Amino acid sequence: MSKVTIATVAERAGVSRQTVSNVLNTPEVVREETRERVLEAISALGYRANQAARQMRTGRSRLIAVRIEPSRDGINGSVLDRFLHGLTDAAAPAGYRVMLYTATDDTDEIATYESLLTSYDLDAFVLTSTHHGDVRTSWLAEHEVPFVTFGRPWGAPDTHSWVDVDNAAGTAAATRHLLDAGHRRIGFLGWPAGSGVGDARRAGWATTLADSSLPGTGLDRAVADGIESGAAAVADLLPSVDALVCASDSLALGALRAIRESGHTCAVIGFDDTPVAQAVGLTSVSQPLTEAAARCIDLLADVLDHSGTPRQLLLAPSLVLRQTTPQGATT
Repeated sequence: MSKVTIATVAERAGVSRQTVSNVLNTPEVVREETRERVLEAISALGYRANQAARQMRTGRSRLIAVRIEPSRDGINGSVLDRFLHGLTDAAAPAGYRVMLYTATDDTDEIATYESLLTSYDLDAFVLTSTHHGDVRTSWLAEHEVPFVTFGRPWGAPDTHSWVDVDNAAGTAAATRHLLDAGHRRIGFLGWPAGSGVGDARRAGWATTLADSSLPGTGLDRAVADGIESGAAAVADLLPSVDALVCASDSLALGALRAIRESGHTCAVIGFDDTPVAQAVGLTSVSQPLTEAAARCIDLLADVLDHSGTPRQLLLAPSLVLRQTTPQGATT
């Protein structure tokens, strides 16, 4: 027999999870007819007394869920692994436990929401990898399931709480560093248009060059993320560029390989400051993932406490200098 949860009771009574919680915690705010329907569902389903007692005391299960991202090439996938570690570390002192799940795409993830909400008394979700046309947030909002996102709602209104890293500021800082070092033919290696994160990283480079009255046209390439695609794209750019800003460390590592094989000199900056970048001495833009995870927990506590309007936090990345770029004012 499957476990009976608040979600199960809500479905049977034809109400939201929040309404069931209100019946258990603050029954005076619920209409009598609705309250009776919920109590009848609790009785019929045999909702366990200890579950109800816990909900009556706290109103929460203290359990939140977040998706494990695919590893991809094993390089940039480590970024969200670090975020998950940070989230778990921040959740524990706040009294929360983190449940992990997998999903192949948005549709599969929404189906997973339904399964998890039926099987467990989840308080909320933390969503990652937000993108244009993201249907996950609208589904959770429509079903009155609390959530926050690590990533802004690209192309959609800011109607929920989120934490994000200023990707454009990261590539802008990288481009300014190269300009200060004397480079004037600075290229960009990024992803195909349409990715919110990728477009923002490209914009930081393009805007900084434009502000310096330097051309960027023809000095950029858009390819799928990966070492091989990065190497192929840079082989096509050389020797037109004397420096490169890359949208990921994978692309930057491919660029370094192509540059080495060509015999040309070209400075390279990656993005995400992955362990591989640290190992090979690649200059890279670092995201404040520990802080982002902690802020997600803070915002989630506000959401669960119904404290005010949704909040949005944009965090600044930092440039970590290593031997792949000059650190002085000369080339």
